[in-house]
Amino acid sequence: MRLEISGVSRRYGRTPALENVSLSLFPGEILAVLGDSGCGKSTLLRLVAGLETPDAGEIHIDGRRVAGRGGSEPPDTRGVGLMFQDYALFPHLTVLANVRFGLNHLSSRQARAVALERLAEVGLAGREESYPATLSGGEAQRVALARALAPRPRVLLLDEPFSNLDAGTRERVRADTLAVLRQDGISAILVTHDAAEAVEFADRIALMRKGRLIQCDTAEALYRAPVSPFAARALGDVVTVAGIAAGGRLTTPLGTIPLPSSAPDGAVQVCLRPEAIRIVRRGEGVPGQVLRRSFAGASSRIDIEVPGLDAPLRLTAAQDAITGDSVELGLVEGGILVFPESERA
Repeated sequence: MRLEISGVSRRYGRTPALENVSLSLFPGEILAVLGDSGCGKSTLLRLVAGLETPDAGEIHIDGRRVAGRGGSEPPDTRGVGLMFQDYALFPHLTVLANVRFGLNHLSSRQARAVALERLAEVGLAGREESYPATLSGGEAQRVALARALAPRPRVLLLDEPFSNLDAGTRERVRADTLAVLRQDGISAILVTHDAAEAVEFADRIALMRKGRLIQCDTAEALYRAPVSPFAARALGDVVTVAGIAAGGRLTTPLGTIPLPSSAPDGAVQVCLRPEAIRIVRRGEGVPGQVLRRSFAGASSRIDIEVPGLDAPLRLTAAQDAITGDSVELGLVEGGILVFPESERA
């Protein structure tokens, strides 16, 4: 299954929810749509599912236009499955009846067989006669997944499906869901505001902000080559400092190093990943003072005040620095991202 979203826009009154968004989903691929609340993630899913109609642009599934010029196909003919955040199970129906709900095109015997197969696939064999009220959160999520997969959709849309689970259950159910999708070769779009979840779950990540697509790439590419400071912050901690690029050198409050990119001479913004900053030997760096240190297993989290910086630096380091210590900091190659000074997004 190949999904193509081309120049799609959607407004609610005068408020733009999506503006000229274009994305592709390849056969068997899992794509995460990452962004804060209100950035248009769920609207995008509803447009693909057919629950809403775009104001502009087109959506194609396997080369067939399902939304855009000439009207839109209804949801039930698109071959798209949708799994909601609250699971939306029918409380008066058994687990089996919930999973069978979208299988009216099959005979009763066939529908039962498919539903039982899907329940076994998500680890719920033997729970078919239970009711939703008797299920744990993780079990309810698995029933919702089985129901979404039962009609064998060409693409599965998951709208924050793990957000209502506690941390331990969320990690386990997420891994099991990913295993089922990989096993069946199902293309899927996961909407999430959790960067760690997007990295773990998806082949590529589409980063959105205020209805616009900022960048779409693999997690590694987004981490190492973000297109803006906003994109840099989306996939990991950064410290942003002012810098000057001149003559192939980058000067910052933490020292001067070879310019790691082809930025033009002049004022720049420098986003530093934690691995770019190190505590160095005396006389080799800029001075700082340890404000606090907290235990983090094999390493420590250290907050350091540096003259010229608006906020303390937070490092994860193996050093035994304690509160009040004077230290010196320096930059190392890698994890240094340079953007024009005018780039504030």
